[in-house]
Amino acid sequence: MPKNLKILKPEEVRPMMGMFRASLGVTCTSCHVQGDFASDAKPDKETARKMILMTRQINANFPAGINGHDAESEHVTCYTCHNGASIPKTVPPAQPAPARPAQ
Repeated sequence: MPKNLKILKPEEVRPMMGMFRASLGVTCTSCHVQGDFASDAKPDKETARKMILMTRQINANFPAGINGHDAESEHVTCYTCHNGASIPKTVPPAQPAPARPAQ
């Protein structure tokens, strides 16, 4: 049974941890102390809690009707920003300038 839950319900823990691994490309010990998953010793665990709250807030306030989604749909997840990287990119990769047409 999970201990020290502050945001998640017990039944949400395993699915959410799997999503973190896939969305951020990390292992459990990125946020958890090996052998003591209840510990809050690693700052990344508190960051993860804040990110859960952030995505819940975004999804709760996401306007219905955008791109055909209803108000009950999940619009934003960890993967939305992280795309498999532990640190999300904040700018797109540099693109070469478009070729100029011959004159």
